[in-house]
Amino acid sequence: MKLALKEANKAFKKNEVPIGAVIVLDNKVIAKAHNLREKNNLTTSHAEIIAIQKANKKLKSWRLDSCTLYVTIEPCPMCAGAIIQARIKEVVYGARDLKAGAHSSILNLFEFPFNHKVEVHSGVLEDESAKIISKFFKKLRKK
Repeated sequence: MKLALKEANKAFKKNEVPIGAVIVLDNKVIAKAHNLREKNNLTTSHAEIIAIQKANKKLKSWRLDSCTLYVTIEPCPMCAGAIIQARIKEVVYGARDLKAGAHSSILNLFEFPFNHKVEVHSGVLEDESAKIISKFFKKLRKK
């Protein structure tokens, strides 16, 4: 999770919404990413999506069924869908996203009867994850 926070800090420095994601397989990091929507001008350039794409490439497989995804903020519906489709085994996230969260804030996509069940753990380094988001949006509002 600390690596995901480092990724979030990279996004913050680039004036991107500071969300970071890391994918781990057998206790080894196989992919790291942070939000790049502004840079790439792509709706799908969320940290989780980019990390999933990197992991797919590294493993030469669309299936990430033995992987754990660490992300600083509760996944949105798009990212939750990608996590389910990638067959990721486990998601660990920091802070809730009260405006777009797809685990416990708005709805729980992970509880729908899809063909894959994801194990989800929340609140890991929650304060640190929430603080960087708050700091970013306070800075943005000042502009």
